[in-house]
Amino acid sequence: MISYHSKPSSLASRMRRAAFALQLFCFLFTHGAIVDQAARLRQFSSSRLEIQCHHKDNKVHGRSHVDRATTNISPQPQDGLKEADKVSELPGQPGPAVFDQYAGYVTVNSTAGKALFYYFVEAAQDPSTKPLVLWLNGGPGCSSLGGGAMLELGPFFVNSDNKTLSANKYAWNNVANMLFLESPAGVGFSYSNTTSDYNNTGDSSTAADAYTFLINWLERFPEYKSRDFFITGESYGGHYIPQLANTILSNNKMANARVINLKGIAIGNAYLDDNTNTRASMDYYWTHAMISRETHQAVQQHCGFNGTYTGDCRTAISAANNELGVIDPYNIYASVCYNASDPQNLHGSAANTDPCAPYYIQSYLNRPEVQKALHANTTGLKQPWSDCSGIITPENWKDAPVSMLPSIQQLISSELSTWLYSGDTDSVCPVTSTLYSLDILRLPTNSSWRAWYSDDDQVGGYVVGYKGLVFATVRGSGHMVPTYQPRRALTLFSSFLQGRLPPE
Repeated sequence: MISYHSKPSSLASRMRRAAFALQLFCFLFTHGAIVDQAARLRQFSSSRLEIQCHHKDNKVHGRSHVDRATTNISPQPQDGLKEADKVSELPGQPGPAVFDQYAGYVTVNSTAGKALFYYFVEAAQDPSTKPLVLWLNGGPGCSSLGGGAMLELGPFFVNSDNKTLSANKYAWNNVANMLFLESPAGVGFSYSNTTSDYNNTGDSSTAADAYTFLINWLERFPEYKSRDFFITGESYGGHYIPQLANTILSNNKMANARVINLKGIAIGNAYLDDNTNTRASMDYYWTHAMISRETHQAVQQHCGFNGTYTGDCRTAISAANNELGVIDPYNIYASVCYNASDPQNLHGSAANTDPCAPYYIQSYLNRPEVQKALHANTTGLKQPWSDCSGIITPENWKDAPVSMLPSIQQLISSELSTWLYSGDTDSVCPVTSTLYSLDILRLPTNSSWRAWYSDDDQVGGYVVGYKGLVFATVRGSGHMVPTYQPRRALTLFSSFLQGRLPPE
């Protein structure tokens, strides 16, 4: 167990402490400790600033933003595959489900042997009248099954015994048919038989493969072809979602038809712009009393946040990160997991959430009976299931725009319903980052800033309506909004599907 002593006051002591913390992070990452979506995004962000554990010149490359439309794709025959994918019951499930659930693979490149894994749960009531919603977790390289479905908004959570499940009262399939995709290949149960695919993955190929997946999945589930379709997600989904949405719109335009009936997107705590996000995190630290005045002043003095990060700037940013101590920067008031084998060993959790839950999920999804029930092809995998891939990492991610704001503007111009929402206790993709991005977009205001309420009559957060975009905060939530504020998340999600602002 990690123990705490009073913080050293001398600069030398602080630097030794910082060096130890960096070494510990590198050791844990290299030696198989859980790296979840939160840790992965921070690693990605650091690689963009050339602050890496191993000091290699292998940073993720930025590029000028271009949304490349996928050429027309002819779906492959899917006869009988829907029935084969049906999940009768998950091991440890708390009784029979009142909804149908499915899991399996959709081949996106038969030549390469590349297949993406999905988990699909129909709405608990009247699924034929409910929209279809795709959920994408971020990373890059993290699982929408372990993160989205089993930690955040799916129908079941994994209990601390690693074997049984409990029902999620605020599951999003209360109001929609929910589709969770593990993407790209190399993430979770998704795989490719062509090893080189893992070293040639980036934003563009991920969007193209996700589009191919959808075209074929809709062929397998033809009753959803004309259904209203939405894409939601969080974190590095700020890259995945706009690019997939623009790919869909481009292909609809080329086909002169709604091949996919896309109606809107919603992204939580989105990673949208490298420079804006880094500046916003530093300001968030300072305004939440997490770093010293001197450190924040050093950041302001040495960093222009304009794409060029000098040695003095990187040193100041590193000092700011080192002053945070052992906290969860993705929910600054929550506890961290010290001992996954003892779930009672928590310290002042700010939410009714077990911070060790990712360990339970990893153990559960690596149980042979669970993998069999999910129709997972473990013989094609190069690693056990994990929340974030050890194969698809920030170091070998091939392309990522420095800013997604042109892509967001493109969606707004297409009159697609576009929502951004932010849990306000996340310091890594903070609410300030989205606000700074909105300043850049310079959208006219249609509906003034106001509080919104959940069905418990408590302020759920704040919302403002712009021309073509809605922005909402979720009060008291960290990076993964449905995990930390499930009731408020479901209220916000329902409002998004209905196309109206959350309740006054």
